[in-house]
Amino acid sequence: QVKFVESGGGLVQPGGSLRLSCLASGFTFQAYGMSWYRQTPNKERVFVAGVDFRGGGINYADSVKGRFTVSRDNAKKTAYLEMKDLKPEDTAMYYCNGGSVTPVWVESWGQGTQVTVSS
Repeated sequence: QVKFVESGGGLVQPGGSLRLSCLASGFTFQAYGMSWYRQTPNKERVFVAGVDFRGGGINYADSVKGRFTVSRDNAKKTAYLEMKDLKPEDTAMYYCNGGSVTPVWVESWGQGTQVTVSS
């Protein structure tokens, strides 16, 4: 079955950096775009960044443009989210899914990885 395992989150000070990873399985990874989402308590999960199946066609939410970089390694079936100049408002649980703009497998979210930006 489709599975996503996110990792790399943690506690970081404002201005700091983190690199999130998303290991995918259960589908032909190189045939699908990949995207990142984030969610805070009592709010909907929102799109953060997406990349197409070839590693291009990249899109970002306005709030992270210029600070976050999405990428993928098809050989490793892994997507990445490089986050720099982190702000307290970036604090959230981060998830990945198939699809470059909207999630393909909405019934198969992973456990997510928590990012907390605080001094």
